[in-house]
Amino acid sequence: MLRDKVALVTGAGSGIGRATALAFARAGAHVAVSDIDVGNASATVDRILAAGSEACCIPADASHAHAVAELIAKTVARFGRLDCAHNNAGIESALAATADSDELDFDRTIAVNLKSVWLCMRAEIAQMLKSGGGTIVNTASVGGLVAVPQSGAYAAAKHGVIGLTRTAAIEYAQQNIRVNAICPGLTRTGMTDRLSRADPELLSAIMPPMGRMAQPDEIAQTVVFMCSDAAAYLTGQALAVDGGATAIWRACAPPFGLLRCDRQGRDEKPVRLCAARLVPVLPKHFTRDFRRVPTTRRSLQ
Repeated sequence: MLRDKVALVTGAGSGIGRATALAFARAGAHVAVSDIDVGNASATVDRILAAGSEACCIPADASHAHAVAELIAKTVARFGRLDCAHNNAGIESALAATADSDELDFDRTIAVNLKSVWLCMRAEIAQMLKSGGGTIVNTASVGGLVAVPQSGAYAAAKHGVIGLTRTAAIEYAQQNIRVNAICPGLTRTGMTDRLSRADPELLSAIMPPMGRMAQPDEIAQTVVFMCSDAAAYLTGQALAVDGGATAIWRACAPPFGLLRCDRQGRDEKPVRLCAARLVPVLPKHFTRDFRRVPTTRRSLQ
């Protein structure tokens, strides 16, 4: 599908990024593997080489312009060009309501999740213009499509990724450069493991209609498709790969409902709320999870 193409993946040391790097290699691409964690990036490269494909490790902090410029230069020096890019570096923000959120956490989340995408796209597009075109997929999130209570910085960054994606797609649509965003739902990665430890009930409360998390390779296969000629007419899109979650969220409301801090004090544990009127229209597994949380219409006011 991508035989002899050159693909770059940031955040490729684990999770979706590693799965995408491996999927690019299986599709026949030569892969530049980048991550801020050198050990994890090298481990991804080792797996690609062991499978008989070609890859190199280029450590970089994608939130810094000089590092991104060096990343693109090294990729082209090693493989001769750049055909595909998956801008995937990202982190989760600390859980906090807007009034309680931390400025340093906000700045860090925006830098890694949004600025890095802009920096990478800027450098990648400049290189692709020299070689006649290419494809870019940016990792957004379902959190870029709907509200994410208690994670304002994360939501802002992922909404921003979709805005950057659509803008660049229009700017370069006639120059053979396609730009899309992938919006994963719940995916079994280190990030969801950390969220689960922070709030053991959260993941079950927001489980999508398919009743399970995605595996990283399911997201990766979609990225490979988006970069392939099979998706030649696809650009400017934010594609949700989420087990049906946003379909039902748009029909009613996010299944995790509304999150608020107890008005008696900021130190109280956030309380998860949901509208009782939503219960009858949701699948059985949603109904089971929702009824564990006592709610009233008045509590939403």
